[in-house]
Amino acid sequence: MNSKKSNWIFLTIILVHFAALAFLLFMGGRIEFGIVANLLVSEGIIIVPALLFLLFSPNGRKEGLGFHRVKVSSLLMTALFTFLIMPLITVLNAIAMFFAENAVVSVEQDIVGTRFPVMLFMIGMFGPFCEEFVFRGVIYRGYLKSGNKLRAILLSAFLFGLMHLNVNQAVYAFVLGILLALLMEAAGSLWAPVFCHMLFNAWQVCLMYLSEMMPGQELQTVQITQNQLLAALSVYLVIAAVTTPIAFCVLVWIAKNEKREGALKQIWGGRGEIREYLVSVPLVIAIVLCLAYMSLEFML
Repeated sequence: MNSKKSNWIFLTIILVHFAALAFLLFMGGRIEFGIVANLLVSEGIIIVPALLFLLFSPNGRKEGLGFHRVKVSSLLMTALFTFLIMPLITVLNAIAMFFAENAVVSVEQDIVGTRFPVMLFMIGMFGPFCEEFVFRGVIYRGYLKSGNKLRAILLSAFLFGLMHLNVNQAVYAFVLGILLALLMEAAGSLWAPVFCHMLFNAWQVCLMYLSEMMPGQELQTVQITQNQLLAALSVYLVIAAVTTPIAFCVLVWIAKNEKREGALKQIWGGRGEIREYLVSVPLVIAIVLCLAYMSLEFML
């Protein structure tokens, strides 16, 4: 797998997604999916193209995706890292909510209307595994063949944000994608970002169900004003200012624990030998399609 194939995978994911949307529009509401079916189809659209590319690539089946062994102590610190970055993601989410609708809130009632174990598995386990398999296991590792880790991290994170196809999630997913790639470099295993992503999503699911159990909480969420949002943002900014630097210290600890300090240093250690270009025509087409769709959705 290389950067060109990574770009083709992302373009395929976007084209299949748009084809599915076009099919649903053509059917005119005659086919309705529940939240579970929607999640299965959405994650299938992400992971199936990557699996097919690996299956039919000459060396695709021989290439490792980074599922290396990782120390239990590193996974425990990964859990700490996950909770430490949550305030930062909350800040970015709140900032995005000033100019874009919260995409998760719009489907919250569908989520909490489904049995908790089902949603915990679909959102907290299945979704993160599929997304990490594709974006950190396939696309990011393909971009690493270019010889520039920093650009590989930024571009794979950018595509991870675009993949959500809405402004709100794209903002914080971009930063989360950077953090997950850094975690993978620190731990030397794809299991670390998979575990982090699972824990992050599972916590959000738990919060939704807990919120639903609190009387009047749903109404408060819907009717939140910009002043309330600004107040919450101010509080989380202070918290994030404390927890985020600690999170990076934890990241360094994980790298030392896995004897991978050099892997993190390589990210900032210069350009290195440029073996191939990251940008190609399929990537440009995919990005234009995503931005056009998000712009249209934003204006509507």
